[in-house]
Amino acid sequence: MTALIRLRLVAFLRTGRALAPLLSVLVVLGVIYGGGQAQAAEAYGFSAAVLFPVVAWQTQILFNVEPDTQRQLSTVAVGGLGREIVAGLLTALVPAFALVAIALALPWALGGITGPQRPGDPSLASGVVAGVWAHLLLVPPALLLGAVASRAAVGNAARGLAVLAGCTVLAFAVGTKDSPVPWLAPPLLPTARATVDGLAAGPLAVQTAFAAAWAAVALVGYVTLRRRNA
Repeated sequence: MTALIRLRLVAFLRTGRALAPLLSVLVVLGVIYGGGQAQAAEAYGFSAAVLFPVVAWQTQILFNVEPDTQRQLSTVAVGGLGREIVAGLLTALVPAFALVAIALALPWALGGITGPQRPGDPSLASGVVAGVWAHLLLVPPALLLGAVASRAAVGNAARGLAVLAGCTVLAFAVGTKDSPVPWLAPPLLPTARATVDGLAAGPLAVQTAFAAAWAAVALVGYVTLRRRNA
């Protein structure tokens, strides 16, 4: 399984497909933080929501690099579909964490983070920890959305694009405070709002459970699609 993970990462990097998500993150975050300073909790919560579709897109690209025949051979080589799926998700974690690290470090390089401005504002440390939590919380749902949108799951690139774009738009649409069906998509905007107060245990716990439940459902869907198309 380790060899398969290494093979897929090398293919993702050597083909240059890693550049598009990387440049997208740099451009988007550069625009966000280049416009002025914000408190860590607020800034990081927003950047976590923005990073979500990029991580999902990057995962889809990584999964689509491997030709269908090679993926079938990989399934046999690692001992079954389950192990191949695990290897794919572990592979996607590596570039996903790289993007998260960039998103967490870039605002400091651009001078986009400031400390508390008014009494009652969360401390800088509290805001940073909440921001790190927000980024890591949205990684599993993003990975699984990218997996579900991959060619191996939905059959072709057109359907994959429709799944990726549709779910991303839906996530922002149902993430408003007045939405009657917030559970239809990953909690992007609710997570961003939950970080505004820093380490507020209640809201953070709710969004953690929400994201974990959505990721679990997406994982079941991905495994089901893979078995159907195997």
